[in-house]
Amino acid sequence: MEYVTLGKTGLKISRLGFGGIPIQRVTAADTRKLVLQLADAGVNYIDTARGYTVSESYLGEALEGLRDRFILATKSMARTKEAMAQDVETSLHNLRTDYIDLYQVHNPSMEQLDTVIGPGGALEALVDAKEAGKIGHIGLTAHSLAVFERALSLPWVETIMFPYNIVENQGAELIRKCQEHNIGFIAMKPLAGGAIEDATLALRYIASNPDVTVIIPGMAEPHELEENIAACSNHAPLTAEEQKKLDEVRALLGENFCRRCGYCGPCTAGISIPNVFLFAGYLERYGLEGWARERYSTLAVKASACVECGECESRCPYHLPIREMMKRCAAEFGE
Repeated sequence: MEYVTLGKTGLKISRLGFGGIPIQRVTAADTRKLVLQLADAGVNYIDTARGYTVSESYLGEALEGLRDRFILATKSMARTKEAMAQDVETSLHNLRTDYIDLYQVHNPSMEQLDTVIGPGGALEALVDAKEAGKIGHIGLTAHSLAVFERALSLPWVETIMFPYNIVENQGAELIRKCQEHNIGFIAMKPLAGGAIEDATLALRYIASNPDVTVIIPGMAEPHELEENIAACSNHAPLTAEEQKKLDEVRALLGENFCRRCGYCGPCTAGISIPNVFLFAGYLERYGLEGWARERYSTLAVKASACVECGECESRCPYHLPIREMMKRCAAEFGE
């Protein structure tokens, strides 16, 4: 396992980290097994969030007796001092620890960032928690290039998390600037929210960029960890064949695709928007028509129920034309 320094935090972490979103679909016992496997493999960086339902609590249970072998990072969408202080306490309780290595302001807009750093904002609570020894370092996550760029100039920002993958390299120049500012860069969405099927190719591409400090693919199954370790441990230059595959993935996905971040919800009509787009992707891109239609049929509310209110589009960090995409899905699936 390759180890790197996470920017100005000084933390020594594995180049491959663990993204804690997918463990929401497994059990606490499964999570324990996976954490034991992480420890054996030398993966020592774990990322979770207050918003990932059971993720923090599952990890807290799984880390019993193993806490000192990991660097723990979590995050909160709280914007005020009071709300952030409560979230820090909740995270400490859920993770069954008295110390969190990295606590991040989770995906603020430019306006929300003003609230975070203003009087009575969330930053005050994080500074207090740091002074009290409850957290070690403070970072920020973003989906917006404008927020990313602004974060580079904020002295309290020690790490930045931003999407970076085969089809999303719009932040490449700012990622390079993280090095100049000694800010640790955390690559999220390495598989573009599951839209990229070839995980090995996806991780090889990201790992080939020396400006990326750590990659945090979401994992819930042992075989996923094994595959990801193998991909990140291969330091050979990308081959001509791999470069060709990169171009094919970019041509296939384009820009208007769902990353399954979930920020579009809740839908006023009750549609599970990310799942509709997930099944449509299998229908359109991967030739799994039977499987896609079978899974789509299990959705309680279908794409045709869209009332075109547009609330989802106002929340989508990628500014996708969700209403038009929903119409296409309804036509393709026939309901």
